[in-house]
Amino acid sequence: MELNTLWFCLIAVLWTGYLVLEGFDFGVGMWLSVLGRTPAERRAVLRTIGPVWDGNEVWLLTAGGATFAAFPEWYATLFSGFYLPLFLILVALIVRGVGLEFRSKLDSPTWQRRWEQAIQVGSWLPALLWGVAFANIVRGVPLDANHQFTGTFLGLLSPFALLGGLATTLLFLSHGAVFVALKTQGALRTRALGWARRVALPTLAVSGAFGLWTQVRYSVAWTWPVLGFVALALAAAALSVWREREGWAFTFNCLAIAGVVVLLFGSLFPDVMPALEPAHSLTVHNASSTPYTLRIMTYVAVALVPFVLAYQGWTYWVFRQRVTVDDLTPALGEG
Repeated sequence: MELNTLWFCLIAVLWTGYLVLEGFDFGVGMWLSVLGRTPAERRAVLRTIGPVWDGNEVWLLTAGGATFAAFPEWYATLFSGFYLPLFLILVALIVRGVGLEFRSKLDSPTWQRRWEQAIQVGSWLPALLWGVAFANIVRGVPLDANHQFTGTFLGLLSPFALLGGLATTLLFLSHGAVFVALKTQGALRTRALGWARRVALPTLAVSGAFGLWTQVRYSVAWTWPVLGFVALALAAAALSVWREREGWAFTFNCLAIAGVVVLLFGSLFPDVMPALEPAHSLTVHNASSTPYTLRIMTYVAVALVPFVLAYQGWTYWVFRQRVTVDDLTPALGEG
């Protein structure tokens, strides 16, 4: 396998890690005021992701850094053409992070509610816009002969792209509800399972419609089994939720999101940024760094990635216990 193809696959793996892990973070934030009916319950909901959310975001930084180093032309075109949506995502992630850290800093219900609202907005917006962005990348964007983006922000909001945004939003909603059920007990777990049941079938339907549209219009023959795998994983997740087997439901949701990433990146290859005029498309060949750069990156990845994975796995193991409202020490304003 050529190194540029290898790094295309590795970037897909990094995006899989980010969307699987950050996906339930977004879902928890979106469900915050629905699942948490009291300040203490909302604090318990946030506690489910408290030890891990910032570590999950590292996958995004790594994916962006790997794209910049391995495919600088792709990075430049992507971040200039998608400047506004990516800027909105960045602002939302910052607001959400500040909200997670600042919510309990003052003994004021108003202060806490405002930051809870910030957390929710900072979760809904990226969940929607990541789907819109990836749908546009697969669909193709207007590029000129110099690989410069010539479209507009409104041009990115096609029916296909909006369906992609709705699909990722529902996927993360389902993922987050199942994660809260997996990490809590009592009333919170029961409430989370109830909402997970409600969104399971809409998630399957919308994600299936988006996947089928992607497969028929933009993908290749070998990804048909991937689409079938995603559908089966979402169906198995829905069945597991109905049986109150949230551990299995969470596993199947992770597999479904991973399958969606394979479908999207499989639809792209060998392009990394398809153009509406095929001759202007960026590919793994004309967008990549030099072979020497890719070789050095490979050595570094082989040496360091196992330690990163081991550390993050250890973090999840240490904080594997379920969260209960009664076990939490009252925070400011919750006594």
